[in-house]
Amino acid sequence: MKTIIYAHRGASKQAPENTLPAFELAYESGADGIETDIQLTKDGIPVLFHDENVRRTTNGTGFIQDYTFKELQRLDAGAWFSNNYINTSILSLEQFLSWISNKNLLLNLELKTNVIPYKHIEQIVYELLVKYDKLRHTVISSFNPNSLLKMHRMDPTLTTAFLTSNKKVDLINYTKQLGAKGIHIKNRLVNESLINKAKQENIYVATYTVNRPSQLMRCYKIRCHAIFTDLPYVAIETRELFEQNIIQ
Repeated sequence: MKTIIYAHRGASKQAPENTLPAFELAYESGADGIETDIQLTKDGIPVLFHDENVRRTTNGTGFIQDYTFKELQRLDAGAWFSNNYINTSILSLEQFLSWISNKNLLLNLELKTNVIPYKHIEQIVYELLVKYDKLRHTVISSFNPNSLLKMHRMDPTLTTAFLTSNKKVDLINYTKQLGAKGIHIKNRLVNESLINKAKQENIYVATYTVNRPSQLMRCYKIRCHAIFTDLPYVAIETRELFEQNIIQ
């Protein structure tokens, strides 16, 4: 099986992260899926945004949770990246699901609940996935184990993954206790031994964030289930090169 290539916040080295232009570039490049982040607005609307505060990637200040969705849409989420993207808007999850609905793309939604435990975010996200018939094509990931437990209790068939930047002593068993089916681990911590041990327990291993061809090639060689990259076109080119070398 090919290693799955997820565009990390879209093609986020080529367009402003977590915006429609970044997602469109990822789709056009041939990425297998898109990874994006979910925060919750003051009026309970899930939006695609990485940081809890809007300061880094918009012309606004303050926290997502203190804005209504309508207020957020007035912010410019593209000018910080390039003048080519002036007046790019923040997307709601529903807008994104509507865009992706007719596309053959996998989806990884990261619930950003490790800093702010947004009330009912799990239920709200789940209901939208049901509405757009995307449950079978979606992985829910989080650094927050409580979010994963809630999702698993809501629907044990849903694919969830534990996100970590640390290598816990018993990472595989911990992941199983959460009802998760995958481990999403920082690239410098992933190795073939972890992948093989996890596979024996029916757990998959994916890794983030992989942009260099040498790192990508290593991930393909040790059979990572999936990689997250800011440069999906580079990941695709490297995967094709890897597959050609195997055939030869």
